Amino acid sequence: MTIQEIRFILGWCSVINIGILSVWFLLFVFGHDWIYGLHSKWFNISVEKYDSINYTLMGFFKLSTILFNAVPYLAFVLLI
Repeated sequence: MTIQEIRFILGWCSVINIGILSVWFLLFVFGHDWIYGLHSKWFNISVEKYDSINYTLMGFFKLSTILFNAVPYLAFVLLI
């Protein structure tokens, strides 16, 4: 696998992961009550705890995307 292929794959992984995060955020903002109602049927959880879990996981996903996809992509772009 060449460096150009790795750079191409990391670029598309970054785009896809940012798209997933954007959809997650939009669903959380505009469908909060519906999604909370769905999850509260399965789990006994308060709204505050549900929001806290979602924000924590969104932050972890964003940092993981930056750390494992965007930074290596930028390193390949800037160094080569």
